[in-house]
Amino acid sequence: MEIDLIIKSAKQKDQKAFNHLLDMFWDDVYGFQLKRIQNENDAEDITIQTFARAFDRIETFNEAYSFKTWLITISKNIHIDLLRKEKNSISQVGLKNNREVFDILDESPSPEDKLISEQHLAKLLRDIKKLKPHYQEIINLRYFQELSYKEISKELNDPINNVKVKLLRAKKLLAEIILKK
Repeated sequence: MEIDLIIKSAKQKDQKAFNHLLDMFWDDVYGFQLKRIQNENDAEDITIQTFARAFDRIETFNEAYSFKTWLITISKNIHIDLLRKEKNSISQVGLKNNREVFDILDESPSPEDKLISEQHLAKLLRDIKKLKPHYQEIINLRYFQELSYKEISKELNDPINNVKVKLLRAKKLLAEIILKK
C-alpha cells in the first residue's frame, strides 16, 4: 500500500492505517529521539506521545511534505516542550534563604551501573552469536550500526520487506535463546 493511500485512510480514522503508519515510522522517530536524548525510556515515551499527537491531528498533515519529516518535527517539539516544563518547574522552586542549596540528582550512570551494562551487553553478544550468521548480521546492522531498513536493504542487496521479515525472525529467535536460560 502506497504511503499517500495509507495517510488518506488514516485521515478517515482507519485504525489499520494508523497501525501501518506506526509500524512504518516507529523506528525513525524512536531512533531520532534516542540519538537526541540518549535515554531509551524517555525516547520511547516521547515517541508514543509523538504518534498520539500526530494521529489526533492527522487531518492537518499536508501531503506536499514528507510524513516522516512531519513526525520528526512533532517529536522534536514535544521534546522541547518537556525541556521547557522541566526548566520552569526548577526555576519556580523558591529559595527560603540565600544559603539554601539544591541537591540535584545526578542521573549519570555510576561505575557499578556501567559495569552491569557492560556485562549485560557481553551476555547479549554471546546470545547473538548463537544465531545463524545472516541473523547475526542483520541484528548487527540494525541495532549496533543503527542502519535504517533502507540502508540494510542496500547493504544486503535484499528488498526492504525481506529485511523486515529477517529482522523480526532474528528477534524472535534471539528472544527464544534468552528465555531458555
